[in-house]
Parts: sequence; structure tokens; C-alpha cells
Amino acid sequence: MNLARLAAERDHPIRVALIGAGKFGSMFLAQVPTIAGLEVAVIADLDPDRARAACRNVGWDDARIAATRFTDSGLDAARAEVDVVIEATGHPEAGITHALAAIDAGRHIVMVNVEADVLAGAELARRAARAGVVYSMAYGDQPALVAEMVDWARATGFQVAAAGKGTKYLPAYHHVTPDDVWSHYGLTPEAAQAAGMNPQMFNSFLDGTKSAIEAAAMANACGLDVPEAGLGFPACGVDDLANILRPQSVGGQLARDGMVEVVSSLERDGRPVFRDLRWGVYVVLKAPNDYAAACFKQYGLPTDTTGRYAAMYKPFHLIGLELSVSALSVALRGEPTGQTRDWRGDAVAVAKRDLRAGDMLDGEGGWTVYARATSAQASRAQALLPIGLAHGVALTRNIAKGTTLRMEDVVLNDTLNGVQLRRQMLR
Repeated sequence: MNLARLAAERDHPIRVALIGAGKFGSMFLAQVPTIAGLEVAVIADLDPDRARAACRNVGWDDARIAATRFTDSGLDAARAEVDVVIEATGHPEAGITHALAAIDAGRHIVMVNVEADVLAGAELARRAARAGVVYSMAYGDQPALVAEMVDWARATGFQVAAAGKGTKYLPAYHHVTPDDVWSHYGLTPEAAQAAGMNPQMFNSFLDGTKSAIEAAAMANACGLDVPEAGLGFPACGVDDLANILRPQSVGGQLARDGMVEVVSSLERDGRPVFRDLRWGVYVVLKAPNDYAAACFKQYGLPTDTTGRYAAMYKPFHLIGLELSVSALSVALRGEPTGQTRDWRGDAVAVAKRDLRAGDMLDGEGGWTVYARATSAQASRAQALLPIGLAHGVALTRNIAKGTTLRMEDVVLNDTLNGVQLRRQMLR
């Protein structure tokens, strides 16, 4: 890739503004002192003292902290005199607002905030292109790593049969709330609180919401389809990827080639899957001809029973520790590390329990809804409620448990950027 060499040889460093100094941001900050040619000039956080403490915690010395400007305003950071803005708040409305400000200011934007990207990434990418700046997914997070693998597969002439990630999943997890999330992680509430772990955030990884969001992001970046009925979460280890993640017509579990899917590290009875992919990502390749299929076998690549499908995978992702790749790529090459190209997938809100008119939805990982992946075509046709707009809004009617919500089922604030961009996408 040559990014490290190009950055080190520049006559001035790449300057970055980071918005959000949480876990993802802290992991990025931990690596910055050892990356030649990269400098964090501005850090925005609702609590600047907490951000300074995060810098100390990851090993920054006093001189580096003193040379960095801290602010409580994400908009201030988005408009700062920097090369790249990294949005890592995890809040959809804040992320969209900061991205719009950065684009208007002529700054490249790296969107760690996959919630915002799935809500309105197609429109943000279009606006960035018109402004002559790069809008990019965050390398180290699973959608960007999948986009890299898919691009590699296509650049080498293979058809992409399937792509996705692994997670820990059982159907019952869809209805877990922050009240009982820690039992599934083997923690007590007291231990989790002492470690500073947010129960709602961690619940979003368990109840299927984060998987739905990330699968939609993968579909939007890679031109792949989301299963019409939502993700199936088949139990699957790395040795079975090519057999399970191929079309039903040849013995697999997918409707057709070209799908996203998330595999579970648990069998449906709770037993662990052998050689699971809980922390990783994968792509299933389809050989374009008999000669390529024969090469699979000759060079030791495990295939499915037909010999035409084979899987490549990466067992881990290091999230913020890898984020610098995005900052360097957009600044040095003008290339995103994954980008929403089209609106093909969505993550929509489903009721976790019976809800009544007037109830307030609490969004990702909360007590009221979880996210289900669906096609953008279905979401647009039915004006389904994206999970990114399902926080802090009141229901207008009773909703039965398991029902997918529509935008008309809640009272939306049409002054919000997220609502405006989603309505524009629907039009």
C-alpha cells in the first residue's frame, strides 16, 4: 500500500480532527505517536477533560497533549484547519451534522459512525463528491474490511458469492435489554460499571442491531444484496463458509450469489461453533471458469463440494488500532477505505415488546426496538423507520411485538439533518 512511506516522506504531517474520544477514538489515539507523518491537531468531546484523560490513558506525553486543541464542539472540530475529520461519536444525528459541516468546509471525512452512514451515507457520499472531498468508511471496522476483501476479489476476476462478518447470535438475543445484557457477557452489572462499559451500547452488539447496521453498510459499499427476510445468522465456522454461504440451488443457504450475511459463533442450541469467526470478516469467491476452479485445489484453497466456491477470511478486526489507514488513504491518495456507493441495504426498527401510543423509543441497543436488515427497495416502498431515527421519538399508535415500524408510526422532527436526508433519499 505504501501509505507509511508516503506519509513519512511528506514535508508536513497530515493533520486530523477527531470528534469523539470514546473507545474507538482512544484506540486510534494510542497509535498516533508511532505513525510518522500523522498528527492529531484537534479533539472534540462533550467533556474535553475526559478526552485529555483518554490521551493520558493511551500513553500520550504532556507535550503532545499540550500541542493538541481540545474542544466540546464537534462543529468546531469539523471546520478546523485540518486535512481529515474523523467522526466517531456513534450518534446518527450528530454524525450527519458533523459530516455536512466537514464537507462544506472542504475537509475529507472518515465516518466511524456507521449508524449515520447507514441512515444517510449515500447522500453524504454524493455531497462529498460534489464538493471535491472524500467520504470514507473507517478501516478497522468490519464494513471497511469487507469492502477491501470484496474489491480484492473483483480485482482478481472472481465473482463475489457472499461477504460479511461473524458475531455471537441466538434468536432470543433480539429481545435482550440493557437490564439483562451483562449475563450474556459473563459479567456482573457492578463489574461492567467499574470498567466503564455502557449497557445499551454493548446490548446493540448482542440483540442483532449492530449486525443489521453493519450488513447494510457492507451492501451499500459493495453492491451486494441483503436477504429479503433479513439476516439468517447461520451457525458457521471458517471451514464451512464456502458450503453454507452459497446459493440454495447448489446446496447452500443463500437465495442467490451476491449476498451479505452474518454468521453466528453459536449453534442454535447454544453450543460453540468449531473454528468460529466471531471477531472476523469473510468473502466467498466463485471461480469464473473451470481453470480457476482447478487452481483452487492445486494451491490448497478449501472449496465447497462443487469446487467452484471458496472462502477467504480475516479472523480478527482491530477497529480503532487500524483507523489511521483511512486517514492516510484519503489524505495521500484521495481514496476511501470503503464508501457507500448506493442505497441497497437498510437497518430498520422492530418492536422488542408490545408498545403503546405515546411510548418513547430509545433506539439502538435499548428496551423498545432492535434493528433488522432489509433491502433498500423494501424500506423505501414501505417507508420503514430506520434504527437511526428510532431514538427519542414518540409512537403515534400501538405496535405489537415483532412488528417492523414505519416512519408514520412516530413523530419525527423534520428540522433534523438525519430526517431531512432520509426523506430526500425516499424521494
